[in-house]
Amino acid sequence: MGQKVDTRAIGLDVGLSFMRWLTGAENLHYGLWTGLDATAENLGTAQAAYTEKLFGYLPEGPLRILDIGGGAGETAKKLIALGHEVEIVVPSPFLASRCRQNAPEARVHECMFEDFAGAGGFDLCLFSESFQYIPCEVALKEALGLLKPEGQILIADCFRSEQYEGVKRGQTVGGGHRLALMRNTVAALSLTIEAEEDITEAVAPSIDLEQGLFNVIGHAVSRVNEELKMKRPKTRWAIASTFRMMLSERRRFRLAERLHEQKRTSEAFCHFNRYMIFRLSR
Repeated sequence: MGQKVDTRAIGLDVGLSFMRWLTGAENLHYGLWTGLDATAENLGTAQAAYTEKLFGYLPEGPLRILDIGGGAGETAKKLIALGHEVEIVVPSPFLASRCRQNAPEARVHECMFEDFAGAGGFDLCLFSESFQYIPCEVALKEALGLLKPEGQILIADCFRSEQYEGVKRGQTVGGGHRLALMRNTVAALSLTIEAEEDITEAVAPSIDLEQGLFNVIGHAVSRVNEELKMKRPKTRWAIASTFRMMLSERRRFRLAERLHEQKRTSEAFCHFNRYMIFRLSR
């Protein structure tokens, strides 16, 4: 039996190649759209503005930083250029390889954060759109154990708002832990919120831009499908059969929604989510 096709790695590869072509960098994070139209030509500028906002919350350095879920290494590269020492934790082999390419000075740990066994003593644990993928209490406790006594935790990510209560999972745009849970966990661990900022409305146009891109791809797929249906039905059948083998029915349904519908909007994002920046200390 052949090996299972890694559709996630393929998607990441294609996505990063597109981002590199469009913006010149392999950033996977939201943009900060204050004063900018949500167009493809402004994406690189918006993502640079986001990074500038995030770096404005860094303590005075130079710092030893653990970048948790470091994407393709673009943030680490910028941190190193500012004089910081950076280690990256990333579970994806493909992203780990991109981190080594984009930030060769950084030490890359290819593992889940929960399995990280590196040396502690960090000045800062950074979660830039990675906090939502780790259980809230686990993420904070693990980070605390890796910090110097005066070290801090910097989080920039989506959280679910009060409006999300009672909504079925998968029916809304965005994600993340419930914001109320985050605040309760911070209090339970006796952490201090040194700084916080809600930038939801400023990042929300990223959702509309992403949805627009998926709809363009969906239109192309529909046109190709129509042509094959009329002129190459056997070829269409073979492609459809292969597609069904690669993806489950649930994943095919969700992909079709992304490609052909417009349920993911900035308005829905702002209703069900809060995009927060937190800087925490003991």
